[in-house]
Amino acid sequence: MEEVSAEAAAMASGMAPGAGAGGAEGATMKVVAAVDASEESLHALSWALDNVVRPHPGASVVVVHVQHHADHFAYPVAGHGLQYVPPTAVDSVRKTHEENSRRVVSAALDVCRQKQASATAAVVEGDAKEAICRAVEDMHADLLVLGSRGLGMIKRALLGSVSDYLVHHASCPVLIVKPPNKAHHK
Repeated sequence: MEEVSAEAAAMASGMAPGAGAGGAEGATMKVVAAVDASEESLHALSWALDNVVRPHPGASVVVVHVQHHADHFAYPVAGHGLQYVPPTAVDSVRKTHEENSRRVVSAALDVCRQKQASATAAVVEGDAKEAICRAVEDMHADLLVLGSRGLGMIKRALLGSVSDYLVHHASCPVLIVKPPNKAHHK
């Protein structure tokens, strides 16, 4: 793991070095960590706990996971161009999403416990890019932390990049943590 000074962590969080938690008397820094089922997001959370939260004892951590709407899944009816979604299918998809969200949030909170950092969690619904933007704004986050999947240029152009969108649209500074095996390679 990389060694980062308190000053570097403060600069990464958008705070002046030595400004204390939140940069103002009595204020605390709120760090929102966006997590999904990837190892990269858990690595980013762990890195932020070590390098941003630990140097700021008053900092609060919120783990945010985005769950897609279950209603967006439809099945085409052959030859008619119509879409039909049986209610049982929607319920099944919703339950699967909820269980996956519980697993992701539980894993993220375990990382926080291992690092002896208290954290809260929130599951939000919608498109990841927009839902995370809304969450950091609603939570008045001071810093958004997320992992980079290390998509190549072609995949990023075709699939889009959540991190790229958030860097340009989030209402707070964004810290993107590269995966450990790609952090030292160019």
